[in-house]
Amino acid sequence: MYLLHQNSLEFPDPTLANKDDILAIGGDLSTKRLMNAYTNGIFPWYNENEPIIWYSPAWRMVLNPKEYKPSKSLKQTLKKDIFKVTFNQSFKEVIAHCKNIERNDGLGTWITDDMQNAYIKLHELGIARSVEVWKDNHLVGGLYGIDLGMGHVFCGESMFSKVSNASKVAFAWLNTYLAKNNYQLLDCQVYNEHLESLGAYEIPRQEFLHILQKN
Repeated sequence: MYLLHQNSLEFPDPTLANKDDILAIGGDLSTKRLMNAYTNGIFPWYNENEPIIWYSPAWRMVLNPKEYKPSKSLKQTLKKDIFKVTFNQSFKEVIAHCKNIERNDGLGTWITDDMQNAYIKLHELGIARSVEVWKDNHLVGGLYGIDLGMGHVFCGESMFSKVSNASKVAFAWLNTYLAKNNYQLLDCQVYNEHLESLGAYEIPRQEFLHILQKN
């Protein structure tokens, strides 16, 4: 595990992460440091009152947008046209909901105030983007992430749902958008059962880094 210095934006080699996938601690959430992290397969993940912890997972949860297939029940939901979906129209509201939504695991949020402000800055620069899901003119679901460029990789960060299927609709819409624009991967970062149920799978770190470095 490496200690980052405030006066340097450089990260260690991502393959040097420890057995817990932690590469480094410290530094800050400046725009330049965050972009240097994401373009090298590194992301911050920590709790309030902790130093910033930077991860580079040995196994990366990803999805090829062109291979995404919504479930039969989700297809039926999409056909019913219950929800309205917008793109990158209410980023601040989406990240606030992701931060404040009650989680089933009871662990609360990992989106600190500093992280929220840092990603809002990235949004203002056109780097962080959101998908919003509306029902009866109310924001009921959505997701946000880091867009590394057309035809490249979209790094999903967090999603929320206030009604059944709303986050799944956002996920389906995003994959359709990414497939149409020839993105290679949707980066889902680390394994969880919900992501697996949506079709995501794990690939080795080196394969993920190779994809990042191609463009």
